[in-house]
Amino acid sequence: MLRPEGALVIDEGAVRALKDGRSLLPAGIRQIDGRFERGDAVVVKTRDGREVARGLAAYNASDAERIAGKRTVEIEAILGYRGRDEMIHRDDLVLTGNGHDGS
Repeated sequence: MLRPEGALVIDEGAVRALKDGRSLLPAGIRQIDGRFERGDAVVVKTRDGREVARGLAAYNASDAERIAGKRTVEIEAILGYRGRDEMIHRDDLVLTGNGHDGS
């Protein structure tokens, strides 16, 4: 198993999207922890620290910090290049925990 190089803290809307089989978009990310490069493994956590998933980051940590919480259509204007729409594509992501309180 790949050792995670960092973590992405996501909101509840993003948790629901992941559970529905969708990709992780920058809009749902609230915090970036650690230093990672594009393609590195990262942990995806809720705000209270529960692990929800692990996946391969489509952006490095510094770019991820710049686009966290932003809409996909804003990425190119912020970064100056057109990257992926997703922070972690669903094909590069595995759910690892429940990430919610059971409600």
